[in-house]
Amino acid sequence: METFENLTCRDFCDRLSSSAPTPGGGGASALAGALGAALGGMVASLTLGKKKYAQVQQDMERLSACTKALSDRFLELVEEDARAFSPLAEAYRLPKETPEEQAHKARVMEQALYQASLPPLEMMRTARQTLDLLEELAQKGSALALSDVGVGAALCRGAMQGAILNLIINASSMTDRKRAEELEAEARGLLQEGLKKADEIYARVEEKIGG
Repeated sequence: METFENLTCRDFCDRLSSSAPTPGGGGASALAGALGAALGGMVASLTLGKKKYAQVQQDMERLSACTKALSDRFLELVEEDARAFSPLAEAYRLPKETPEEQAHKARVMEQALYQASLPPLEMMRTARQTLDLLEELAQKGSALALSDVGVGAALCRGAMQGAILNLIINASSMTDRKRAEELEAEARGLLQEGLKKADEIYARVEEKIGG
């Protein structure tokens, strides 16, 4: 299957705006999260080696490694989201003229809808982790790069809002309502926590750089 890792930013946007089914909103959400995590890594890198921040050098080394891992995970999720859509698209095209075909299509659709819900949920978990690191960077990172922490938080906020929409559109069509409701419940919990955290970080950054 085609991958997107070697596309330029322009190529990715051109593909996104085309009629191609992937990448779509899920891939765009994951990319936003990757950028948010990468900005956290930038702040950690700019803080490393500075005498003024000597007491947090070990923290910055840890935060640099963690944000890199999370950014890489988001980029993996761009691909995972696209891979999960392919079986769903195929399921929609299955025939349903006979009772047997209808039953087969229903089974395939249910599994495909569930699998397509998993990458967005993982995006939300990853964004939630990233926000914890950005919060720490807002407290300990270089004051000269504080605005980048705020931008990272805003991007993670957008990633979570985008991801939950992609989860809901799939989960809402599942016939196993208990399973679907479990997915939605975790996602909504993550969103509530994430929005609160992102807004707190953003407000703290805005206050510090504006004063």
